[in-house]
Amino acid sequence: MWSSRFVNTVRGFGHEAVVVSEVPEGSADAAIVNLGDPNVGTLVAELTAKGIYTIAHAGHKEKDLLELGREIQVSRLATNSEITNKLPQMLDEASVAQKS
Repeated sequence: MWSSRFVNTVRGFGHEAVVVSEVPEGSADAAIVNLGDPNVGTLVAELTAKGIYTIAHAGHKEKDLLELGREIQVSRLATNSEITNKLPQMLDEASVAQKS
């Protein structure tokens, strides 16, 4: 459900969006990842190695997952409500980061 919402929301903000189950072969400006994914550490490491800005999210009460996001050094850590309410700003942050 989140995946289709993200795609529609991101496209609504004028960006291209696709859902993938592994790190893409080509390039991407940003990736939105769920900290609840059991492979999130490996995924973020691979994305970071490719220079892809990572926006990682978890519920505000999921303190252990939010701490995991800090430990694996995602580009931007967010609660689910932040990602719902501030996604345009986060995408702008990703765009600025990719240009610098």
